[in-house]
Amino acid sequence: MLACENLWFSYQDAPTLQGLTLDFSRQPVTGLVGANGCGKSTLFMNLSGILRPQKGAVLWQGKPLDYSKRGLLALRQQVTTVFQDPDQQIFYTDIDSDIAFSLRNIGVEEAEIARRVDDALTLVDAQSFRQQPIQCLSHGQKKRVAIAGALVIQAKYLLLDEPTAGLDPAGRAQMIALIRRIVAQGDHVVISSHDIDLIYEICDAVYVLRHGECLTQGTPGEVFSRRALVEKAGLTQPWLVKLHSELGLPLCKSEDEFYARMRAMRVKEAS
Repeated sequence: MLACENLWFSYQDAPTLQGLTLDFSRQPVTGLVGANGCGKSTLFMNLSGILRPQKGAVLWQGKPLDYSKRGLLALRQQVTTVFQDPDQQIFYTDIDSDIAFSLRNIGVEEAEIARRVDDALTLVDAQSFRQQPIQCLSHGQKKRVAIAGALVIQAKYLLLDEPTAGLDPAGRAQMIALIRRIVAQGDHVVISSHDIDLIYEICDAVYVLRHGECLTQGTPGEVFSRRALVEKAGLTQPWLVKLHSELGLPLCKSEDEFYARMRAMRVKEAS
């Protein structure tokens, strides 16, 4: 399990995270939302062991995180972060070498590396541009390569920072499909994003942060239906929730579900 218990973290005596107790193992996809400066990025760095809390603890497999070199290496083989800007994670000019880097660094045999790289590229739907130089890739393609670089170590928790930032509608749809494929193979995904519609559609649970504290938590429907609380956090409701709240239309999780419900209602009325 990956969780934090009464976690506090400060930069130069300015509290950034204040007593957070969150569990990311309960649901396959967990969302973190909040206005700029609420602590999402700092929390990610604590979860991955880059930062160490002043009070409380990050819990891994039910125990406080071991910050020794060996302990952090073990954690990062199971909990990996994909940053908002893929150029922060891609260092080679060819895709295969970049994805294989972490495996070669820990001494995995070449035959196993080749198998894992191929599987990861298939999972992120990158086989069609595998031979292209990385500098020729689009922003969305680079994001998929960065995710493949995280998946190749077979981590059980993937922390995604703004996965849809900078993507066009087609790229956003591809990212949603990719997250669903990752979850389908039994892994957990934690998403930090300002894309409220993404969080509502793809997540099973949501934590809302405000000034480093957890303002509320629950299912996306429960959380985002509370308009006053959402606005207090500096956020807006997802458009599907707005339609439900303002017009009394059915509360749907996705655009496809919404239009299917609307068609069914029209057919029923016509009959």
